[in-house]
Amino acid sequence: MNLPKNEEITAKTVRVISSDGKQLGIFPIDRAIRMARDRGLDLVLVSPNSNPPVAKIMDYGKYKYELTKKSKEAKQKRNQIKQMKFRPKIDEHDYQTKVKKLREFLEDGYKVRVTVMFRGREMAFTDRGKEILERVVKDLEEISALESPPRLEGRDMWMTLRPKTQK
Repeated sequence: MNLPKNEEITAKTVRVISSDGKQLGIFPIDRAIRMARDRGLDLVLVSPNSNPPVAKIMDYGKYKYELTKKSKEAKQKRNQIKQMKFRPKIDEHDYQTKVKKLREFLEDGYKVRVTVMFRGREMAFTDRGKEILERVVKDLEEISALESPPRLEGRDMWMTLRPKTQK
């Protein structure tokens, strides 16, 4: 987002907002720029389509830094994967608790890997693990999308879900 600042602003008059958010009034552009410079800050056009345009006195470098920092954090969250492990003989209450936690992860924007772990003779009942994973998909279908279908690797069967809003 590249906002016009200082001499890049083409409007004749602007509504000026101070760095602490108070409206200072409507001023000619040269006086508004002078006010910002007196404070050691920049005049940044934040709402060019209003009448008169709205400009805010702020530290533009710091503002750009904060924006890039927020976008980096958002990207990191998109790439982070949370994990939830189930067992084939899971009790109903435990299942509901884990699904509730999965819902929280998805609503916070995280991808989730759901794993069913098999031990010993449980490997004979991999169909039970698939049923659990399909039930999780069904229970979370309104907020999640299946990114990778259930697959069996060694003694684990897993799948990945992502929030519906994420691409």
